[in-house]
Amino acid sequence: MHHPEPKTVWGKLVWFVLSNLPGLIVILLMAAAVLFIGQKIAVKKEQIATELKAAAKTETPKVNVVTLQLAPSLLRDKINLPGAVEAWDRLQLTAKIGGSIEEVFVKEGDQVKKGQLIARIETKDYEIALDSAKAAYELAKADLVRNEGLRTKGIATQASLDEQQKQLRQSKAAVEDAELKLSRCQIIAPMAGVINHLDAKPGLSLNSLMPAAVAEIIALDQVKAVVNVPESDVAAVRRLKQVELEIQALDNEKLTAPVHYLALAPDSQARAYRLELAIDNPGHRILPGMFLRANIVKEAREQALAVPLFSVISRNGEQFVYIEKDGIARRRPVQTGFLEGWQVLITEGLKADDKVIIEGHRSVEDGQPVKIVKSVSSLNGLMP
Repeated sequence: MHHPEPKTVWGKLVWFVLSNLPGLIVILLMAAAVLFIGQKIAVKKEQIATELKAAAKTETPKVNVVTLQLAPSLLRDKINLPGAVEAWDRLQLTAKIGGSIEEVFVKEGDQVKKGQLIARIETKDYEIALDSAKAAYELAKADLVRNEGLRTKGIATQASLDEQQKQLRQSKAAVEDAELKLSRCQIIAPMAGVINHLDAKPGLSLNSLMPAAVAEIIALDQVKAVVNVPESDVAAVRRLKQVELEIQALDNEKLTAPVHYLALAPDSQARAYRLELAIDNPGHRILPGMFLRANIVKEAREQALAVPLFSVISRNGEQFVYIEKDGIARRRPVQTGFLEGWQVLITEGLKADDKVIIEGHRSVEDGQPVKIVKSVSSLNGLMP
């Protein structure tokens, strides 16, 4: 039965729904099915994501690490150079005249004062020479007096008088020379020190034409520590006032010595500059020839940050360390400076209180979870 189409809007809507009811039901059922399937897919995606996260945690376990919490400290740029002790002064004492040694008054190892008698040469020949020179002088003086009297009488000439005056001066000089030679029979110490070697022996004949060594005297109240400084370090050493030393022969005794002298030119063979350090040595414990080590501080940083050298990784021309932050390893590029022992100065890239991974750092990557098994706040006691 055919019904007339309604005239109102509402009637038309009701008439349309009733006329197309089967199709609308099918559309609603299809939409419900699509919605249901979408929800199932979303749940499955979430489940897969959860499983992937769990798998990731299983594949990337936490790495056990040891960290160092950075704190400012004193760091020094040092060089350690070998050296040796030398006597402050060393003198080879020789006789200035010839003759036979009559007596020796010291022995090796004796401490002598300046002006002390060391040995004596036989004086008899020199006493005779002095007596002869004195006699010639007295005769020349008497001749001059007599010629001066004759000159006043007009008998002697002025030329003869001048000759007598010349002879008097020569004879006086001969006396002084004989006195000097006689005095040199007494061989005395020209400086204070220790008799390191004694050549003089009673009966030893000395040749005046070839001065022979009588003794060697060395000054030990003060000694020199001598170190050869490479050219690259001369500028830093020139600023120093004192240097730390360690003497091996005295059970590695440590002391500080002031700088005495830095050579202005290098040694021609070693191409190194001679540095002399003054050491007071009143007890003569420090002896020439003893080996030593000089710790020369080129630069000191009061508030420096340092890490163990082995904690710095070099890769592809870049230097970096790993720090721990919130349980995660983070890579930090760094700039390094000088070394002190096995510590290296960090000039850029880190700050105080950063926790640097110093063990286990070779097994982590940036962003990897880590487990701190030990944390230290000082490098003291750590060994690479």
